[in-house]
Amino acid sequence: MQKTLTIRLLPSESASEGQIRSRIAETAGCPISDLSGYLILKRSLDARGRQPWILVTVRAFIRELFVTPELYSPQFKDVARAEHTVVVIGAGPAGLFAALKLLESGIRPILLERGKSIRDRRRDLAKLNREGTVDPDSNYCFGEGGAGTYSDGKLYTRSNKRGDIHRILSLLVYFGAEENILYEAHPHIGTNKLPGIISRIRNKILDCGGQFIFGERVTDFDIASDRMVAARTAAGSRYPADAFVLATGHSARDIFSLLQGKGIQLEAKPFALGVRVEHPQELVNSIQYHASIDKVALPPASYSLAEQVNGRGAFSFCMCPGGIIAPTATAPDELVVNGWSPSRRNNPFANSGMVVSVTLEDLSRLAGFGALAGMELQKEVERRAYVAGGGRQVAPAQRLVDFADGKDSVSLPGCSYIPGLRSVPLGEILPGFIWNALRKAFVLFGKKMKGFYTNDAVVVAVESRTSSPVRIPRQGDSFAHPQIRNFCPCGEGAGYAGGIMSAAMDGERVANQLAISISK
Repeated sequence: MQKTLTIRLLPSESASEGQIRSRIAETAGCPISDLSGYLILKRSLDARGRQPWILVTVRAFIRELFVTPELYSPQFKDVARAEHTVVVIGAGPAGLFAALKLLESGIRPILLERGKSIRDRRRDLAKLNREGTVDPDSNYCFGEGGAGTYSDGKLYTRSNKRGDIHRILSLLVYFGAEENILYEAHPHIGTNKLPGIISRIRNKILDCGGQFIFGERVTDFDIASDRMVAARTAAGSRYPADAFVLATGHSARDIFSLLQGKGIQLEAKPFALGVRVEHPQELVNSIQYHASIDKVALPPASYSLAEQVNGRGAFSFCMCPGGIIAPTATAPDELVVNGWSPSRRNNPFANSGMVVSVTLEDLSRLAGFGALAGMELQKEVERRAYVAGGGRQVAPAQRLVDFADGKDSVSLPGCSYIPGLRSVPLGEILPGFIWNALRKAFVLFGKKMKGFYTNDAVVVAVESRTSSPVRIPRQGDSFAHPQIRNFCPCGEGAGYAGGIMSAAMDGERVANQLAISISK
């Protein structure tokens, strides 16, 4: 007999196999000897009360042979001599999972990545952190694996209707992720472990006969009537194919400009803009878990905050417990910050984006840029931040209460941001409606989360790449651009995803539909 049960455990009990089995048997109403085994279906933390609990949903096998299920094993095909070829532009999650789906469909992917491989990219990131030198083609946003590789690897998504979440997680396990991502409520791989997984995906693409080419920045497209014929690169190469998948991410501004210049339809899209806030992790733990609780068995605490301020949304974004703030600019004269955590989340600080919604109405003064108005606003703010920091990716910053009060910070607290901070009144950098909304939101957040509103926290500017400010339209179930029937934009850069999981699912959906249309 099999039963699906949810048990509640103290954090200290959740690490004990004996305690888990005992609680399952107790909940099932049977002796422990009748429990032959169990599968964990979901695990989550409930820290709403003064006593945190670990909630575990299991499938219990009672008086029935327990057999460990085999992990998912995809069937990739040898495509070295495949009849059809698809060029995939961009090796982030959307591009990689599109390529894997093409392999399963017997179509040969040619994956073009403007940046460098995992190993070579790591050297450029070290130089960026140490010297403040930005390589426009190899940074936290561009390179093998895309923005997610070196900026966290959080796998949580609300996009349940956009694809098969379990399949994406299973593929990640197949390529080396830990099995717990299959059942954790908020799965996370970690920046230290993602590179190995991404490298194994690349090797699979190559082993099956696909191509994976670095340093190929697409600069033009050959278009005949309503079909794309080839992609051209800065290196002078030309890549013809049956179809093209555009998966270049939310920071490929040159691609947006290229498409607009060729008269290919784009749309301005609402997005969010703000700052990154960092607290000591121990402070966040004490707020979320309460001072009287033994925290040894609990993970570093996180939070999620949202408020409406004068009819405008202000909210936390990409919260990184035990994390690090990183410089994520893609051009030498701009400054952008983001956050990431290693798999153990064991750094002494917790950081989160704190952003405010930007509507199309907010972009009216930039209407002359058409669909690229939001992109121009991002660039304005990022350049102001760069100048205010004094160059070399030193970030302008303020203590949190000082920020809300509009006061200069005489000094700044310790921070994980390696290039360093400079005390600057951030109201001089942020658009007025962003600054005022955040000032009020921080006070409200402090009422929800006692201890959040403190000058021990630092506000670092600017968090501006939350999502693409541009949408590249596509029509119906074909996922093709309305003007070019074999050109399929996907992922974050096209405005259809927001994170690793939703981007991967979108890439899969596009590739699957392409396979259907190509085979007709």
